[in-house]
Amino acid sequence: MSRPRVFSGIQPTADSFHLGNYLGAVRQWVQMQETHDAVYCVVDMHALTLPWEPALLRRRTRIAVAQLFAAGIDPERSIVFVQSHVPEHAELAWVLGCLTGYGEASRMTQFKDKAAKGGAAQSSVGLFTYPILQAADILLYHTDQVPVGEDQRQHLELSRDLAIRFNHRFGPTFTVPAAYILPGVAKITDLQDPAAKMSKSSSSPQGIVDLLDEPDAIRRKISRAVTDAGAGIQADEAGKPGITNLLRIYSALTGESVAELESRYAGAGYGQFKKDLAEVVVGAFAPIRERTEKMLADEAELDRLLAHGAARAESIARPTMAQVRDRVGFLPGERAH
Repeated sequence: MSRPRVFSGIQPTADSFHLGNYLGAVRQWVQMQETHDAVYCVVDMHALTLPWEPALLRRRTRIAVAQLFAAGIDPERSIVFVQSHVPEHAELAWVLGCLTGYGEASRMTQFKDKAAKGGAAQSSVGLFTYPILQAADILLYHTDQVPVGEDQRQHLELSRDLAIRFNHRFGPTFTVPAAYILPGVAKITDLQDPAAKMSKSSSSPQGIVDLLDEPDAIRRKISRAVTDAGAGIQADEAGKPGITNLLRIYSALTGESVAELESRYAGAGYGQFKKDLAEVVVGAFAPIRERTEKMLADEAELDRLLAHGAARAESIARPTMAQVRDRVGFLPGERAH
């Protein structure tokens, strides 16, 4: 019996993934290799929707890929590739864009949020059409399930709508993807502002724990994490958001429940709790950092793995796109055969 295919992507927009990326996406991707036919993509084309430096984009793309492998994604069991290495992504995005209404695209809340931050007049057309490229990413691979958080649910709905619309007009072509709600994913917030999500774009450097941070930097950031008035290591979303966030991180990395941790630290001070948590994070991240550095030191091997992943991705994307070209009425050309 064939396993459901899952597709997910991550942007190469920073020098390291952070704790929120790891717990919310990367670690889940590793686990999904056991149950799914997995396709994972470093979405460098999406990274162009905000200002970028070419040399930095290249470097960060390699860093992102190295971290995925270092975290436990197996390039033989999963397809791992860079989006720009498979030209069908851009080609399908154009076709889907011609089936997307302007009003439909303008209702995407992520565009509204990002445009509001940077000013709508300065926002690129690429940022506006980002969800259409995302739909192309998903539909190219006959994806059954897409792991999504609440912030991406609307984009997945657009992918579903476009698949249904295309199939209705041109005949069965695309699998209509379903949301895969990740079980028990911890919502990780900024260490300095527990009301805000941990995010490279909005958090201060002290509010983020990076996967590639040195152990001493991790210890320092955890020790300086904002806690709450009053003593007691207890989860209380409204009254103690700082400690609640730290308990979530501890629980997610050790597998102990928050209730077990509350019991163990009953009567303990914030200092001891943070010290122990810092060692938990260091223990989880140090091996990944070491493996990432080793992979980055052998660029030729990393590029070989990416070429292998791109070839495997192409073996699915190319026949899909050939069918799309035929269905929409393009003349067959040499590349379509």
